[in-house]
Formats: sequence, C-alpha cells, structure tokens
Amino acid sequence: MTEDAPQLYLIAPARLPASELAPRLTAVLDAHPVACLRLSGAGDEAELARIADLAREIAHARDVAVVIEDHVALAARHGLDGVHLTQGARGVRHARKELGADAIVGAFCGASRHEGMNAGEAGADYVSFGPLGPTALGPGTPVDLELLQWWSEVIEVPVVAEGALDAALIRAVWPVADFIALGPEIWQAPDPAEALSALWPV
Repeated sequence: MTEDAPQLYLIAPARLPASELAPRLTAVLDAHPVACLRLSGAGDEAELARIADLAREIAHARDVAVVIEDHVALAARHGLDGVHLTQGARGVRHARKELGADAIVGAFCGASRHEGMNAGEAGADYVSFGPLGPTALGPGTPVDLELLQWWSEVIEVPVVAEGALDAALIRAVWPVADFIALGPEIWQAPDPAEALSALWPV
C-alpha cells in the first residue's frame, strides 16, 4: 500500500443484534487494516448501548477508532471515539462542545460542496460525500467525481467517499479520497472479509 493511499473506513451492519455482530465484525477487522468503524444510530437505545460496548471492545483491541451516527450522548457514555453526523454541518459545533477537542466529529454532506465547506468551517474532522454509485437509499443522486477531485486539491479537511461502491468506483476515487467507506457492499456476502478483499485494490 502506498503512503498516500486512502484508508479503509468500515460501516457496521445496521440493526444486527450484538450477538450476531461480534463474530462478523471480528473476522473483518482481523483480516483488514481498518482506520475507523462506524456504527448505525438506528434502533433501540438499549441495544445500541450493547453494540457500542461490544464494538468498542473489539475495535479498540485492534487500534480501530469507533464512531456512532448522531448519538452524541451515547458516544460520550460508552467511551466511543466520536460521532458521524448524518445531517451535514448541522450539529458539528454542538458535538464538538459536548465531546471535546480530541473526539472525532464527522459529517455526511451528500453531494453538497457548500454543506461540506460549512461542516469543515464548523470544525468537522472529516466530511463524507456519497453515494458514489446508483442507489435507492439516502439522497439517491450519485456524487460527481469532480467534487472529490476538487475537494482533494483545495480543502485540507479529510474526505470520505461512500455509498454504492463497486471495484471500478473504488479505483476511480482511490487517488482523491482520504478514506473509502464500505459496509453494505460486503455484509450480504457469505464471507464479508473475502468480499472486502475482492473490492479493495491492495
């Protein structure tokens, strides 16, 4: 892997009970170097708390940071490394105030350059753009690769590429992304670690 290659950002499967998540997560983290693990913020708060504790234990043992979608208080209570905000720049300043200067605060900004810049100015540690491929989920409209190219040349805030990625799209964003986020692309496979190996170029 070259020094300037993007790092792998893993999105944990949503709405999977903690008991089922543990072996699947462990297998992938043992097989691949992951920089950050993102947990879904959807579901029952008691189950989210169990997942947060489990994921933190598994990930931190492998030097992997853990963030959770939108749940600032839960991240603080369960010793997670930060939050991933799904509504762009909104909430970045609040999350930073609540979690402190050392926490990770990321923001998903869809395909909006303006929203990404606002998030960066508000103090986000990274900005995420997506989806890159066609999908019925989320904002739906694929991000123009020129946005990532521009961002990588002009803005210092790290950028995450995510959403409906395949091997060809991963190769396309490889030179312009700091992180590439994968999750739904691998979890339906019988062997998610093997599916990730097939997608990841190195």
